[in-house]
Amino acid sequence: MHAELIINSRPYETRVALVENGMVVELHVERRSGQELVGNIYKGRVVRVLPGMQAAFVDIGLERTAFLYVSDVKRELLDLEEMMLANQGEQEDSGYLGAMPEITSIPLGIEDMLREGQDIMVQVAKEPFGNKGPRVTCHISLPGRHLVLMPTLNHIGVSRKIEDREERERLKCIVEEIRPNQMGFIIRTVSEGAPTEKLSGEMEFLLRLWSDIQARMERLSGPGLIYKDLAVSLRAVRDLFTREVDKLVIDSPEEHKMVMDFIYTFAPRLRYSVELYEGPDPIFDAYGIEMEISRALQDKIWLKSGGYIVIEQTEALTAIDVNTGSYVGKRNLEETILKTNLEAVKEIAYQLRFRNIGGLIVIDFIDMEKKANKERVFQALKEALAKDRAKTNILPMSDLGLIEMTRKRTRENLSNLLCQPCFYCEGRGTLKSVSTVCYEIFRDVERECASIREPGNIYIFVSPKVEEVMKEEEQDSILDLERRTNKRLIILSREEYHLEQYELRIQ
Repeated sequence: MHAELIINSRPYETRVALVENGMVVELHVERRSGQELVGNIYKGRVVRVLPGMQAAFVDIGLERTAFLYVSDVKRELLDLEEMMLANQGEQEDSGYLGAMPEITSIPLGIEDMLREGQDIMVQVAKEPFGNKGPRVTCHISLPGRHLVLMPTLNHIGVSRKIEDREERERLKCIVEEIRPNQMGFIIRTVSEGAPTEKLSGEMEFLLRLWSDIQARMERLSGPGLIYKDLAVSLRAVRDLFTREVDKLVIDSPEEHKMVMDFIYTFAPRLRYSVELYEGPDPIFDAYGIEMEISRALQDKIWLKSGGYIVIEQTEALTAIDVNTGSYVGKRNLEETILKTNLEAVKEIAYQLRFRNIGGLIVIDFIDMEKKANKERVFQALKEALAKDRAKTNILPMSDLGLIEMTRKRTRENLSNLLCQPCFYCEGRGTLKSVSTVCYEIFRDVERECASIREPGNIYIFVSPKVEEVMKEEEQDSILDLERRTNKRLIILSREEYHLEQYELRIQ
């Protein structure tokens, strides 16, 4: 499998695409607004405990309060359980030979572990979604390139992708030997073959980082941010740039230098696989990624055979409908339906991963008569989703031809990130957000100026809402664009223009 990481970095937005065999399978977008919260650690203050929901609302210094489930509260707060275990040890030391009562975990409620006004350290596990605030956990994890530190858990785990049993045992023994007591670690896939010195150096770095976070927690007087995760480009290098990825291509000299500094520190052997893109066309155009993003914002996706799928996202679930379309088959109806369903399976798995669709998903396949064919489609879907890094749970096909599944949601899906409710139809549909339109215009300017380096003016005609954002919020981006294109950008509004409508005139 040939895989590449393509990074498009601009002051207003950074986009990272993972391309496998010419197909964009993952897209990560981070905008200057700083909405990427997953991985950030906050000092939080409990503002409300809800025993009926076994959850709590936590103020972390953001506009919306965070949501904390009872299962995400640190288990070390269960002092009563620890006391009982200590009492059991005293009885054994005194020579008591009678039958010991079985000690089990005591199911305390969240009201026994948290109180309103209490300060706690939490980490964002899921981005805000719709009207919901972020979901947080007290189980902190600090990812490095080779290891993940879990300071609140006493556990050593090894990535399932390391299949060699001897290598798994070797890595586990190394970490067991060098780790401090009670500190948990996950050994990541890229650790395969890593020497002790490499793991020991990264462990020391993560432990120093954890000590620094604890010190910031003590110094901060109220709710607020105490640790921010890496920028999306460095996260991509840390989490996605493995042996399975052949090349990383980035189009920003500044970002390229930052990535190279990171690689020299943590993975020097990968330095020869990093390229600075200097082509005339925008990098996402050159690799065909821009076209895939436009396709991912459409409800209807055509299949090669002539069939199609329709993806409808609601607040409660995502519904996917499979249709034969113009495909009429060659032999009989059952074979035509089976071939369409199997082709749809690959496209559905691809779209779920690319669009980052999470939560409850219901797929309405075309009804088949043979149970063997239903099982074949079900197994094909499981195999197609095996490469997905997000956790999925799939139920067998029902008699009605429906497959119900869930996909873990950690961040906003592509549609929610790039679009907003349509104010022309009062929210019954969606259209591209103002920021998305601005950034499309910026990329279009780069595209038009790729072969014209002479000084000049570019008149940009846009809707009033887009003009307002470009002039008030995107001044730095416009100055950067003027410097790189050697053109002066003149922005003019047109009352009659639709939000997504714009026109460029180069003089």
